[in-house]
Amino acid sequence: MSAEETQEQVPHKFCDGLDTFIRRIGHFLMWTNVILIFVIILQVFLRYGLGRGLVVLEEIQWHLYAVGIMFGASYAMMMDSHVRVDIIHARLSPKAKLRWDLFGIIFLLLPFIVVIFHQSLDFVYESWRVNEHSDAPMGLPWRWAVKGVIPVSFALLFVAAISRLVRIISLLRRA
Repeated sequence: MSAEETQEQVPHKFCDGLDTFIRRIGHFLMWTNVILIFVIILQVFLRYGLGRGLVVLEEIQWHLYAVGIMFGASYAMMMDSHVRVDIIHARLSPKAKLRWDLFGIIFLLLPFIVVIFHQSLDFVYESWRVNEHSDAPMGLPWRWAVKGVIPVSFALLFVAAISRLVRIISLLRRA
């Protein structure tokens, strides 16, 4: 196993299927960034050009940020472009890097995902139950919808982590 060999280059039918699923969702949802840019430009034009911004556009901005960031985490995990402590990771051998990633996924990432997912279910349910909406007079209705992104995105992050975990174990068996 060379240092250049990444986990994405090692074929694994199960992981490749999961990664394709995540990649398709990521490619679809990346268009929220285009919409977000348009909404920001529109809000800036309305506020500074016409002296009149819209609360609804501000709220749409943070909803679009939420979708992009939350679903982007699983895409980043699948692409191995997530943030890690590179000062430690960079000094390790390829096999030690795999073991370090395995440790991080099993003991840090997966427990975090499970806790957030579990806790978010009641959070989203309660928001849906009371039909939570914005406190702003002209704000968006259905705040529960954007809160619903939390468990869905963490479920997708779980899928990405499992794919990554299986791929790492497969690579360690080869080494």
